[in-house]
Amino acid sequence: MSPEERELLKRSVALAEENNNILHSMRRSMRLARIMSMFYWIFIIGTAVGAYYLIQPYLEQLMGVYGGATGGLNGGIDNIKNLLNGL
Repeated sequence: MSPEERELLKRSVALAEENNNILHSMRRSMRLARIMSMFYWIFIIGTAVGAYYLIQPYLEQLMGVYGGATGGLNGGIDNIKNLLNGL
């Protein structure tokens, strides 16, 4: 093997090793990005569920007030209809 071929072979091996290191770092950063994305969505969904859990009693109370108001309005409307029909 001539010295020129030997030098080309060494450069080729060095370049292949450098490419291998770059590919490994790219794979590592992709894994890290995937894990961070998973934590991001778990945080978002967990926060939404937690917020609903904390607000649920207030929502139930509000729905009860709304149901009572609706029932009261319907009863009032029925009373007005009965009064008008009686006239």
